[in-house]
Amino acid sequence: MQRAPELFLPIKADVDADPRPGRFLLTGSAQVLALKSLPDALPGRMETIELWSFSQGEISDTPDRFIDAAFAKGIRLTHDSALRRRDYIERAAVGGFPEAVRRTDRRRSAFFESYIDTLIKRDVHEISAIERTPQLRKLLQLLAIRSANLLVPATIASELAIHRSTITRYLALLETVFLIKTIPAWSGGATHRAIGTPKLAFVDTGLLCHLLGQGPARLADPGGAAGTVLENFVLMELARQLTWNDERATLWHYRTKDKVEVDAVLEAADGRVIGIEVKAGATLDKHDFAGLRHLQERLVDRFVAGFIVYTGQHSLPFGDRLRALPIETLWQASP
Repeated sequence: MQRAPELFLPIKADVDADPRPGRFLLTGSAQVLALKSLPDALPGRMETIELWSFSQGEISDTPDRFIDAAFAKGIRLTHDSALRRRDYIERAAVGGFPEAVRRTDRRRSAFFESYIDTLIKRDVHEISAIERTPQLRKLLQLLAIRSANLLVPATIASELAIHRSTITRYLALLETVFLIKTIPAWSGGATHRAIGTPKLAFVDTGLLCHLLGQGPARLADPGGAAGTVLENFVLMELARQLTWNDERATLWHYRTKDKVEVDAVLEAADGRVIGIEVKAGATLDKHDFAGLRHLQERLVDRFVAGFIVYTGQHSLPFGDRLRALPIETLWQASP
């Protein structure tokens, strides 16, 4: 739609004359309301739907209803999987773009490179007049290294020697064209020991791995980025599901000033909470649940369940309302 913004006013007139829904489908590769050439936002006349790259459930043709299942079943949710750590790493490295999914590894890299180049040179320019596009490419490389970590614009500005206000504007642009997503910090109302800094995630992990320069073999090495990439992978699977699951919930992350962390917090509209930790290993012990136990002690009855999703194959109980689940549960579970 960003290619023909002049259509908005005629569409507005037509919708005012005939308000039946579903007669117009307007598509674009950027958030339409961010377009500087938009003559009218059609308030009250338009519903905006974000179209993500494929989820794992869409790729595998499986239920993809983990969030509904988790709130409905709580600790009763179980699943055993045949997948192993290398399978999850390969899925994350492929990502969810249809064209990337069908290509070989070598051809997939060419797709990602072309996608980034086109997005920066065309879509970003249509939203904001930026002349120094090499800065955006350098910023993307730095953000890839920081994926699944706290996003602090001042630190990034210092490393790139770019003014903080410019970095803040660039980050907003990258989120507008669906390259990155920020996960806000959860406080649950008691904010005196919570850190309010958002967490950074890339919308597509295939694109993230391309920017990191790490394929499945390198990711799996001891010095590879498997932990970071798999956490990003899980966060985005959850974010996708929130757009279609029946349970109205919001995705957050949690971190205290004492550095107690929970990778993902799902809070339902009625205040019920599910905590999720991501582990790249195939074995766990009780210490891995420290963050979830902290959240459970704080929330008491509001705490539905705490899950560690990991690369192991079995569902395992770890105490009151705490359980380990294979990562595959995210797209195999149904209520």
